[in-house]
Amino acid sequence: MLTIRNLEKTYPNGVKALDRVSLDVPRGMFGLLGPNGAGKSSLMRTLATLQEADAGSAALETPDGVVDVLNDRDAVRRRLGYLPQDFGVYPKVSAIDLLDHFAVLKGLDDRGQRREVVEGLLAQVNLWDVRKRKLGTFSGGMRQRFGIAQALLGNPRLVIVDEPTAGLDPEERNRFLNLLAEIGESVVVILSTHIVEDVTDLCQTMAIMNKGQVLLGGRPAEAIAGLADRVWRKQVSKATLPNYEANHAVLSTRLVAGHPVIHVFSAERPEDGFERIAPDLEDVYFQQLRAQRQPAQAA
Repeated sequence: MLTIRNLEKTYPNGVKALDRVSLDVPRGMFGLLGPNGAGKSSLMRTLATLQEADAGSAALETPDGVVDVLNDRDAVRRRLGYLPQDFGVYPKVSAIDLLDHFAVLKGLDDRGQRREVVEGLLAQVNLWDVRKRKLGTFSGGMRQRFGIAQALLGNPRLVIVDEPTAGLDPEERNRFLNLLAEIGESVVVILSTHIVEDVTDLCQTMAIMNKGQVLLGGRPAEAIAGLADRVWRKQVSKATLPNYEANHAVLSTRLVAGHPVIHVFSAERPEDGFERIAPDLEDVYFQQLRAQRQPAQAA
């Protein structure tokens, strides 16, 4: 369990990236949803000890006791696996050599033990057959899987991955997400993303963030159930779309065969032609963002 309370961070330019963030993150996959600039990466960097918080606390429960994440950085780093959004590699070094180098930096000094760990991780992330290839020849998905291998060095209790599927093709994305799901069976895994589908498919618990604040937390299924019978769909013309956006709580607009299809949040049928639909997590996501922008109307 990772317990975060009233975390705050304001950058020198005045941007308040974290505004009293409080979360309970249990073992397993935890999805952190939000648009660009929501504060997700700021939270990840703070938990990964890459920047200091201005206020608040974070505590990680481990088999050895509770670790103060903000004040005991060395202890956190011994138990942390981190895959940032931009994970760089040495393009002319082989996968097995670079992972061995990372293992040394992680404190695995015994050569025999280190070799066993490195080879086991490469097999776990399905890179054993290409272990001697230079990393510069890897696809985006292969580099991400290598990133997870380095994040798993040292048997971490907390694994943080920041926007890991950005730029991956569907096959690589599925392979990578399946790997994350396997990891999440035994440790805390925080998946920071703006892709709603990733959270729906993988995460037992989640939170939605925007403008440095936590808008909603809990289980995806419970959040979706909270919108039951209140999401409506209709195909409209491009000419009338602005009128709908002005007069209804439009959650999302998507072009289907060249025509806008809107989802509207309403307790009752907005007007003739709307059909009630089963909500999904994307509807929850947009409804929360809309409520933050227009609290009086959304209420």
